[in-house]
Amino acid sequence: MERGRWFPVTSGGAPRHLCPWKSSERRSVECQQPRAQAHTAATMTNVSYHISNLLEKMTSSDKDFRFMATNDLMVELQKDSIKLDDDSEKKVVKMLLKLLEDKNGEVQNLAVKCLGPLVSKVKEYQVETIVDTLCTNMLSDKEQLRDISSIGLKTVIAELPPASSGLALSANVCKKITGRLTSAIAKQEDVSVQLEALDILSDMLSRLGGTLITFHSSILSCLLPQLSSPRLAVRKRAIISLGHLVMSCSSCLFSELMDHLMVELSKNESTSMTRTYIQCIGAISRQAGHRVGEHLENIIPLVVKYCNVDDDELREYCFQAFESFVRRCPKEMSVHIPAMIGLCLKYITYDPNYNYDQDEDNEDAMETEKGDEEEDQDSEEEYTDDDDMSWKVRRASTKCLDAIISTRHEMLQEFYKTVSPALIIRFKEREENVKADIFHAYVSLLKQTKPVQSWLQNADELEQGDMPLVMLQNQVPSIVKALHKQLKEKSMKTRQGCFNLLTELASVLPGGLSEHIPALVPGIIYSLTDKSSTSNMKIDALTFLHVILCNHPPEVFHPHVKTLLPPTVACISDPFYKITSEALLVTQQLIEVIRPLGKPCSFDAKPYVKDLFSNTLKRLKAADIDQEVKERAIACTGQIICNLGDNLGADLNPTLQIFLERLKNEITRLTTVKTLTLIASSPLKIDLRPILGEAVPILASFLRKNQRALKLSTLAALDILIKNYSDSLKPMMIESVLKELPSLIGESDMHVSQMAITFLTSLAKVYPSSVSKIGGSILIELFNLVHSPLLQGGALNAILDFFQALVISKTPNMGYMELLKQLTGTIYSSAQSGGPVLLHKQAYYSVAKCVAALTSACPKDASSVVNQFVQEVKNPKSSDSVRLLALLSLGEIGRTMNLGAHKELKVVILEAFSSPSEEVKSAASYALGNISVGNLSDYLPFILKEISGQPKRQYLLLHSLKEVISSSSADSLKPYIQDIWALLFKNCECVEEGTRNVVAECLGKLTLIDPSHLLPRLKKQLTSGSAYARSTVVTAVKFTISDHPQAIDPLLKSCIGDFLRTLEDPDLNVRRVALVMFNCAAHNKPSLIRDLLETVLPQLYKETKVRKELIREVEMGPFKHTVDDGLDIRKAAFECMYTLLDSCLDRLDIFEFLNHVEDGLKDHYDIKMLTFIMLARLSTVSPSAVLQRLDRLVEPLRATCTTKVKANSVKQEFEKQDELKRSAMRAVAALLTIPEAEKSALMAEFQSQIRSNPEMASIFESIQKDNTSVASTEIMDLS
Repeated sequence: MERGRWFPVTSGGAPRHLCPWKSSERRSVECQQPRAQAHTAATMTNVSYHISNLLEKMTSSDKDFRFMATNDLMVELQKDSIKLDDDSEKKVVKMLLKLLEDKNGEVQNLAVKCLGPLVSKVKEYQVETIVDTLCTNMLSDKEQLRDISSIGLKTVIAELPPASSGLALSANVCKKITGRLTSAIAKQEDVSVQLEALDILSDMLSRLGGTLITFHSSILSCLLPQLSSPRLAVRKRAIISLGHLVMSCSSCLFSELMDHLMVELSKNESTSMTRTYIQCIGAISRQAGHRVGEHLENIIPLVVKYCNVDDDELREYCFQAFESFVRRCPKEMSVHIPAMIGLCLKYITYDPNYNYDQDEDNEDAMETEKGDEEEDQDSEEEYTDDDDMSWKVRRASTKCLDAIISTRHEMLQEFYKTVSPALIIRFKEREENVKADIFHAYVSLLKQTKPVQSWLQNADELEQGDMPLVMLQNQVPSIVKALHKQLKEKSMKTRQGCFNLLTELASVLPGGLSEHIPALVPGIIYSLTDKSSTSNMKIDALTFLHVILCNHPPEVFHPHVKTLLPPTVACISDPFYKITSEALLVTQQLIEVIRPLGKPCSFDAKPYVKDLFSNTLKRLKAADIDQEVKERAIACTGQIICNLGDNLGADLNPTLQIFLERLKNEITRLTTVKTLTLIASSPLKIDLRPILGEAVPILASFLRKNQRALKLSTLAALDILIKNYSDSLKPMMIESVLKELPSLIGESDMHVSQMAITFLTSLAKVYPSSVSKIGGSILIELFNLVHSPLLQGGALNAILDFFQALVISKTPNMGYMELLKQLTGTIYSSAQSGGPVLLHKQAYYSVAKCVAALTSACPKDASSVVNQFVQEVKNPKSSDSVRLLALLSLGEIGRTMNLGAHKELKVVILEAFSSPSEEVKSAASYALGNISVGNLSDYLPFILKEISGQPKRQYLLLHSLKEVISSSSADSLKPYIQDIWALLFKNCECVEEGTRNVVAECLGKLTLIDPSHLLPRLKKQLTSGSAYARSTVVTAVKFTISDHPQAIDPLLKSCIGDFLRTLEDPDLNVRRVALVMFNCAAHNKPSLIRDLLETVLPQLYKETKVRKELIREVEMGPFKHTVDDGLDIRKAAFECMYTLLDSCLDRLDIFEFLNHVEDGLKDHYDIKMLTFIMLARLSTVSPSAVLQRLDRLVEPLRATCTTKVKANSVKQEFEKQDELKRSAMRAVAALLTIPEAEKSALMAEFQSQIRSNPEMASIFESIQKDNTSVASTEIMDLS
């Protein structure tokens, strides 16, 4: 064993001067005290020997020896590897308990600290010994021993394993302590003992309340009398303990507690006692608000009554209770909210000892520049009265109002009528803390007002004068009038509150402060130049300035640039990096204000260029500055060059050289690339030639770096350089870039591929001579990408543009026919060899689009290619893959070119409808539709005639018609609308559901062309006697709804209610498609259905019920199989419910909603899976409501997790049950994210059950790991 040297240790908190060691003593200690410092696990014998030496030292008469030995023991106990034998355990426990009575306070403190790590290192009976001794000591006559023992008990409780760990230790120890504590509290002999016991009980209930269920009744009986204790401190601690008790106690006990509080409140024996009971109700509501809801009807009238008692402290507690009710019991409080608002508005003005009128006389004229603001700056602070408690009432009522605003989005318009004006008037509040809360409440109102996605707002709604945003705009003058003077107050807190509020206002109402800029500028300048301004003050002022510069027109700032610019630029040189960073951001925006590019501007920016440039350049040159400052200095300098580069003269070139240096630096290269892109795109045509020779190869090298954001930014920079500086780029530079491109083109990253191909397109257009350098490797990668099943959207369009640019460049070996052969070669060569074509169906569509793009660029070759494709379709020897490509290519070419000259085309395509291959038939249908788009007058009548005359081909022909309607312009289709409409309605009663769906899609898309005439005609068909016709009409409406604004939206909103009445249709299928249509509206355009939810939801909920009359038995040979015809409609109903959670949560009665989720948890496999996902979502969006129903939700989850599949079941049954279990466990994991969830006895029991079952435990652990990894990736920067 290694021998160590003893020295005074201070980690335990002892001062070094305790140990004035003599050298002889040090040597003696070295001899006697061998010390194990090795981090590897020591053998038990060595540990025992070492511990016994320490214990011997603890008996020394020298307090320094005792201190050091105890400290060393603590170090040993903190090691994970330490293992004590029974004898050592006993000795250590005995010695530490003895040291608690040590005469030296430092030794006592260390002994207490040792108890924490000791708890997890000794056996249970030893922990019980420790606890017994500590409880006995707590009742000692010696005050110091009592104090140290209570600290010891708290330490032990804090170290006990949590209830969720399932270990019996915690429960047994707590049970031992509880009886002793309750008797100590009940005796009321010594107040200090009582207070300590209440503290410890509170700690124990908070951490381990669920393990004490058997004691809850006795704890409650012990605590209730303490609420009437003559000592205020005892009452307060009893309230805290009750708050922790209600999180885990039974419903009966909770009701008993609430009844007791109500009875005592009704007595109103004294104001002091009433305060205590109101405080207690507030504390209970904060800790277990989900349980208070059912008692609110009795509580509210009493609390309202006490609000009117003339006692400020009592009123404060009443409002604190109201705030808690508003936040924790949203549903039950709904009916009381108007009364609450009235009370809050009454008491936010409650200031009986102060007269505000004298200040109001001075507020008529608004100041715009510096004037005589000094004289009344402190007038509001003259009044002081230490006994005045009215500010507490104002603060509590303001916070309550804040809670109402934050939780009642649906009352926004009402808030702007009543609450907003009242809060604006109160901006003059004299008490700084209350004023801060008033500002916070108004910021909450502004946050609620932030417009959601614009398409959720309807045009007709926006025109109404009482829209919240319009109402807010009308109140802006009052807000500015109330705040602009306060921006020059000495109080930092007030000024910061003003800036935060104005920043939020500017974000909610872009451009809304345009008329008030003159009134606000002096306040901004004051905070930036005032020597007493703190860093945070300056940052808040700069943040506000940045926000208004970003979202207001530049012209409104031009008169103020002279005063705004110097203080902003001065902040760039501030020693504090956060101020510098924010100032650079503001300066960058100011540059765009003083010289906006892209529009005429009369403002002369020249006088300001030098000052802006010199200060920013200093920051750009500095090497040892913060990373954020470096990046913003680069961006700001780049903005100066972009907007004002023509005024820099000789300074431009050295600055560009600095950029080149920054480009070589790994830390700053990404920002520099983005900045160079900005400069290169400037309409001032900045001369970048001095750096291009060196910069382009560096940029090329970035394309091989493993940093996606850098690749994307570099490709954007190269694209803009090739467009604007092609004459300055030498072939060598371009070759260095082309060399890196093949590795970037591929399906692994479509966005990078798209950017790379866009660069190639620009290159082919502006630098055609370089196209010959595009190597075969790039084209090979391109053709591979065309054959990828993942190619679509932006990447596909980029390829089409590139092929067109390539063929137009007339480069040798890259002509039309060569490219065509390379594109289609794979398909033809496979067909000739007789082997299968290993291409995904999607690849044929991509190849066809490329063929069409090439053909449109070379119209002269079009005719021969079309003829070739026609022959391939006709040729009976052609393989299916060749026919498929030929048909799709004909369709894509025909969409943009009139193929009327090819007379046999119609016959050839119709013959293809008879092909045995489904894919060829589908391609023929697609081709006919697209060819019709390019030649409507010839082909559309032909399609309509064929639909009427060829019932067997009707489905395919209708698909062609769908292509025509989807791809043709509205004007070109209008002459044919009547004929198409009539034909579709002839076929809307088809027995085939697939055909009806295509008819419905055609009807929906046709309605979008002329909604004002066609939508009413669609509505008329709802009265049709045929259920098939009604289902087709309702499905058609689904196809008129999309996630972007359309002309049909206002019309649809006015009549969608009529279509939704089909939810009451007697036909099951009509009701199902009505639910699908409703789901589509709720998902894509919630504004259409929000106001109808009151009538629709009962019908929706009705469809979630299992209906026995729809369940039938089918005999399949010797077996009987149960078929539930109502399953599809129930599934549709639950899918609607899930969608409503995201789009219309504020319109749902969440408790009614939960009733049906609860039923779904016991339904069929598909429904269960849906409801598990809904439950996880509800845990996030409405945790308090879920908590109230937790016990009812746990049972079906437990049932799912414990269900066993019969041993002789098929493999699919086992897989389904396994997936169900995993999904249920995910729901459990989501429920456990609600802080109070694990305090539920049923949930704790279920958790123990999961842990005790190895299979369930492993599933649950893997889900929790998944959740953790998802959470960590969400907060990572994925750029």
